[in-house]
Amino acid sequence: MNGQRLPHVDNVKTALVAWVIGGHALLGYTAVGGWPYDEVNETTFVPGVEVALVALIGPSGLFIIGGFFFLAGLFTPRSLEKKGLGRFIADRTLRLGLPWAASAFLVWPLTMWVAYRVAGHDESVLEVVTQRYPLLDSGSLWFTFVLLIFSVAYAVWRTAAPADPDAAAPGTGQLVALAAGIALASFLIRLVFPAKSGQIFDLHLWQWPQCAAMFALGVACARHGWAREVPDRLRRRSAQVAITTICLVPILAIAAGVTDLAADIGPFLGGWRWQAAATALLEGVLVVSGSLWLLSLAQRHLTQQGRFARACSRAAFPAFVIQGPILVLAAVALRPLAAPAEVKAPLVLAIALVGSFWLSWRLVARAEPARERRHAG
Repeated sequence: MNGQRLPHVDNVKTALVAWVIGGHALLGYTAVGGWPYDEVNETTFVPGVEVALVALIGPSGLFIIGGFFFLAGLFTPRSLEKKGLGRFIADRTLRLGLPWAASAFLVWPLTMWVAYRVAGHDESVLEVVTQRYPLLDSGSLWFTFVLLIFSVAYAVWRTAAPADPDAAAPGTGQLVALAAGIALASFLIRLVFPAKSGQIFDLHLWQWPQCAAMFALGVACARHGWAREVPDRLRRRSAQVAITTICLVPILAIAAGVTDLAADIGPFLGGWRWQAAATALLEGVLVVSGSLWLLSLAQRHLTQQGRFARACSRAAFPAFVIQGPILVLAAVALRPLAAPAEVKAPLVLAIALVGSFWLSWRLVARAEPARERRHAG
């Protein structure tokens, strides 16, 4: 890696951020929930539409977050090597920790207070901060806080125990073992922290096995140049496994008798149930194969960047940071509209997607001249 930006990586990050914003927009109108606007939503999808959406989009949701951590891991070793321990931790704290703290302690409580007030609740801001579940929720920015924890832990460990430069790249056997480990660890941790459960700071502990494992995989693959090119043999196998599994998920859900997610999803979230074990297994397989497939797909087909794509890639991380308030405020603004969720959700999706990226691009464009002057000085 020579420090140059990789257009395909920027493009896939943009796509992942757009997917997350779109997914949150839809989840806010589901009966099963998964995005905080569901606490106050005025309408929900009819059960059949909700099941169809999950069948089409749900399987990818099993590996998108792990894909983010995998990409982060790919670029963490070089950043640590370049900056050193102290500067690396300071930089990550500023970039990841500051947005999380601002969201958890100020922006997100105020956003949810507005949503509650518009929905007719009379909670004060203090009550929203102290009584909402989970305590000190930060919206979508739990991701940045967890990534900060993993990054600092890796930096301290790697500084104390330097990497073996002759370590071999992961092969098929190691990737299969990783998927199995993620599945087992996910099943076990969900005996205590079921999927969709909340913890203080909304740490998503039930997702930590895939997050930690994929971050570690990215770190292990970094020195072997996987950010530029996933080995061809693994690319083909990961694509076959990911596509097959994605097609199987809705079939297995139908075979299990899922017709109404809000009523039927409980056994899949955790506990000594075959449904929870099957979910963990599918997640382990998909997060490994899907992340590699997605990156290799970008390496083959998303290698070019025009002006619009470059602007979107520069705005992607800020868009991820500010998406929460924009999503909720868009939903609040559309609340008086006498329309079903099937109409409102796509409108919120479009408003939030355009608004998050446009506002972020404007902020980045304003900040870049000042950054260039500092570097020149």
